[in-house]
Amino acid sequence: MKKKESFKRLIQIMLSGIGLMVQVLIFTYFYFNFYFVKIREILDYAEKGHALMLAVYMTILVAFSTMYGGTRIGYFRNAELVFSQIIGTIAADVITYAQICLMCRDLIGAKHYILMTFLQCLVAFAWTIVAYIVYHVLFPPRELILVHGDRPYGDIVNKLESRKDKYIVSATININEGFDKVCEEILSGFEAVVIWDIPAATRNDLLKFCYGHDVRVYIMPKISDVILSGAEMLHVFDTPIFLTREYSLKMEERAIKRGIDLICSIILIILTSPIMLVTAILIKCYDHGPVIYSQVRLTRGGKEFKIHKFRSMKVNAESDGVARLAKEHDDRITPIGRFIRKVRIDELPQLFNIFMGEMSFIGPRPERPEIAKQYMEEMPEFAFRLKVKAGLAGYAQVYGKYNTTPYDKLKLDICYIENYSIWLDLKLMLLTLKVLFTPDATEGVGEDQVTALAGTQTEERDV
Repeated sequence: MKKKESFKRLIQIMLSGIGLMVQVLIFTYFYFNFYFVKIREILDYAEKGHALMLAVYMTILVAFSTMYGGTRIGYFRNAELVFSQIIGTIAADVITYAQICLMCRDLIGAKHYILMTFLQCLVAFAWTIVAYIVYHVLFPPRELILVHGDRPYGDIVNKLESRKDKYIVSATININEGFDKVCEEILSGFEAVVIWDIPAATRNDLLKFCYGHDVRVYIMPKISDVILSGAEMLHVFDTPIFLTREYSLKMEERAIKRGIDLICSIILIILTSPIMLVTAILIKCYDHGPVIYSQVRLTRGGKEFKIHKFRSMKVNAESDGVARLAKEHDDRITPIGRFIRKVRIDELPQLFNIFMGEMSFIGPRPERPEIAKQYMEEMPEFAFRLKVKAGLAGYAQVYGKYNTTPYDKLKLDICYIENYSIWLDLKLMLLTLKVLFTPDATEGVGEDQVTALAGTQTEERDV
């Protein structure tokens, strides 16, 4: 098993490396044929300078491709893999073009650079598809056995079966059939085990059994597991101790985070002001209603504030006083509103909330008090996400979707809180650019849901 995993990792590196190397070769061709001539007129460039320039480009390309998941062959779906590789390439090219312009002290050769980027994207598209096919021919999906308790498990099976390129749920077994029976089934030829919502004590025994027999395990974590994921290990005594802190962000972290929010919000308000002006005019001309929609939301410590958005729904969309999330094909959304929601323009006025310090760029999305109250009646742990300031985007928005259940969103938000760092904030800000162009990230909740609360009824709990 270990040799197979090492071979699989080697194939992933080779396939990703070939694609990235071809893109570096394309850059090298354009660099020497179009840009070096200009650079040489300004700078006294030695051969070592060429090597450094190409090395810097390759480093930037690999960094962005890795960050956006373009190198994760076998992990993402084909379409997402292609998209991740392309956006990583574009990001690397934009930064390098800015670097070349600074070196030449002029905006030069944009048409050649656009052509280069276009060719690189074509190569990324073609090679990623080839790499995806090769990988899945060599490594077919894993056959899994799902170990479950008495609660329904259809949702997790559906999620696993949505990735038939990675997983095949070949069997399910109830933990009540007996621990020995479950262990016997696990060792009967399955490649991995999925543990879904079984008592904590039994889960621990099963996890240790699988670990001892070199069996891969997929576990849907409980909230306590997520909290422990960010714990600090202490070695004060002769036994390891996990420390989970009673506070969220340190003083210096809050200061740096606020500085980033302030600077970035000012820059983006200036850059997006033409877009906001055009959007305001279109909304006003459509139905002559208000341009801005303000709504009470919750931030750190349960403090209330008014969030601002461009109005995307009809006037008085909640005239009955019932708070509800947007559904798929919601008839309350106007044609203009549907477009600005899809491209996230409706969120731009929140830059002023960030400038005023009411929100941050990254953090748990602020929830409405009445909906938060409903959530907390079902899961009191929902209050944990109020340990930090609310954000324009966050961990749950990058790794989840609009219609991800509240319990899963809560676990993602706690992941952010417990593993916070300035680097994580910067990474999520960059990954948010990818989410902006991902259609399923804006899907509404199901037609039968008043709020997303309906999705929590069958979720696992900390038992």
